[in-house]
Amino acid sequence: MNVSSISQMTTSPAKPLNRRKRYWFSIFKNWQLYVFIAPALIYTIIFCYTPMYGIQLAFKDFSMRAGITHSPWADPILKNFKLFLDGRMFRDVLLNTITLSLYGMIAGFPLPIILALMLNELKSKRFMKIVQNVTYAPHFISTVVIVGMIKLFFTNSGIINQLLDRINLGPVPFLNQANYFPHMYVWSGIWQGLGYSSIIYFASLSGVPPELHEAAVIDGASRFQRIWHINLPHIRQTIVILLILSTASIMSVGFEKIYLMQSSLNLSRSEVISTYIYKVGVTKRNFSLGTAVGLFNNVINLALMMLVNWIAGKIGDTSLF
Repeated sequence: MNVSSISQMTTSPAKPLNRRKRYWFSIFKNWQLYVFIAPALIYTIIFCYTPMYGIQLAFKDFSMRAGITHSPWADPILKNFKLFLDGRMFRDVLLNTITLSLYGMIAGFPLPIILALMLNELKSKRFMKIVQNVTYAPHFISTVVIVGMIKLFFTNSGIINQLLDRINLGPVPFLNQANYFPHMYVWSGIWQGLGYSSIIYFASLSGVPPELHEAAVIDGASRFQRIWHINLPHIRQTIVILLILSTASIMSVGFEKIYLMQSSLNLSRSEVISTYIYKVGVTKRNFSLGTAVGLFNNVINLALMMLVNWIAGKIGDTSLF
């Protein structure tokens, strides 16, 4: 054994030790940053990861007297999932959830982009601020108030039907026919979130170098050509990232608004996974089945997000990870 090999053996244990020292020194040196991020980390652990302990309910026959830990495991272990998949409501609930989500995404995803592009082209800053305030304001209206407005405007004696009656087109039973429910739900949601959803695109457009537009104007490019060839490519990555995040919630249609708009007349089109979980898990106290349905929902969302993220990375080199 030569001298160099002996020296390597004697110095190799010092490398992990030095790396560990540098690691703790870095934490000590930047302790303010770790203190600053600690509340968010603690909040995430307590309210996002700790409740995941209850996922085991999906694989158990839960008894409130025995508790989560001592409740017996289901036999077979996937019994609760099979109950949901074989249930008479599975097809309708799944179809309604996917229909509302895809309808909302197809109709609502491009509109904030278009609004941001239009606002970015306005010359009058005063008028732009007025439009922003008008379009942002509905986002801050509570869901209960929004549903109340919908029922007030679209009842048989509401403002909309009174106007339709004046031109001999009404009254239309918007709230009494199930076929109108998807349109009422989706477009009221688009109206409420349109302005707020455009903020991130508008902020991204503010980073477009003005020199690009100046050069395009000199070359004779029209306004539409500048939007198509300068503005849209600049926000392309933002669009892709938000599209990936949107696909991660395809199976997660909001509960509050759906539940408040539900009635016996539109139940065939308004019963979705979130309301089904509430009725089965909370109202009927079948916590195991409710947990199984929720876990099924989240697994589908995760799979869709991973698939779209992979496709986006392969096609356009833009992905979440």
